[in-house]
Amino acid sequence: MARLFFHTLVLSTLVYLTTAIPTTRNSPSFLLPVHLKAKADIPSPLFPSIKTLTSPVISSFKPYSYYASAAYCTPNTTINWSCGANCDANSGFKPSAAGGDGTDTQFWYVGYDANINTVVVAHQGTDKHSIMALLDDADILMTPLNSTLFPTSTFPDSMQVHKGFSDDHSRTAIDIYVAVVNEIVANIDKTPSVTLIGHSLGAALSLLDAVMFVSHFPDWVHIQYIGYGLPRVGNQEFADYVDAHLVMTSDNGFWRITNKKDPVPINPGKFLGYHHPSGEVHIEETNAWDSCPGQDNPSSLCIVGAVDNDFVGDLDNHDGPYDGVTMGCD
Repeated sequence: MARLFFHTLVLSTLVYLTTAIPTTRNSPSFLLPVHLKAKADIPSPLFPSIKTLTSPVISSFKPYSYYASAAYCTPNTTINWSCGANCDANSGFKPSAAGGDGTDTQFWYVGYDANINTVVVAHQGTDKHSIMALLDDADILMTPLNSTLFPTSTFPDSMQVHKGFSDDHSRTAIDIYVAVVNEIVANIDKTPSVTLIGHSLGAALSLLDAVMFVSHFPDWVHIQYIGYGLPRVGNQEFADYVDAHLVMTSDNGFWRITNKKDPVPINPGKFLGYHHPSGEVHIEETNAWDSCPGQDNPSSLCIVGAVDNDFVGDLDNHDGPYDGVTMGCD
């Protein structure tokens, strides 16, 4: 019944959206600017030059950082956008749906930001010690994507993800999908983007949302992803799919931000078959932000090279700060 409902919902949405808006579009103006300068003194035989983000680009991430932090606040405050400093930082945001209990189901919210013309979807993360436990328990085993949400005709069984992340995602996916569709329809004359945001476990859930959305929505609905402290979510086939459909686009709408010596992004280990997609931006000990090309870039300027193993990591770096924003509800 759930599968039939979801597929019917997807079909009716696509029919409406595809006929309501022309299929061609210009490059969207709401995306983060990408102005980089090369770190020419760091040669790499495997990857192109690592580049450092300029100050204006770093600053342009801050609204999204506050959105990720606000996801730690309870739904009764995010639905009214009364969650304190995190909400105040994006005062023009209009929420339309919120849910979760913070225990079995992470908090989440959906709404529209007219200033950057995007539908925002944000998922709560979890305590830094809890995420490390989650990355080391029985649910670390990989499983095929939920076939109700990710039809096997599009996503073969060879694409596998962390079982715990998949189970958590399935509890909120349809509610969030409906809320996003409602926002797109309500603002359809402005052809808004959809931006998936989260920190820690929330970054993993938002990545699964992004993969689900990019397969169901028409091409003119631009999907943008910004994840903070993202753990590895799936296998090589999953990472390659993310690269092909979310990272390697002319619109450049995918960033996973890693902070200093945070050990969470190097887990679960590659020896278990897990791989990161591309799109890493790493915050150095100097607070420089470097763009790291490729999947799991081994340079010491990127998270895999900076944190060889959990013992050299610093879990306090997991919550930030990310250009002054520390994750958590005030």
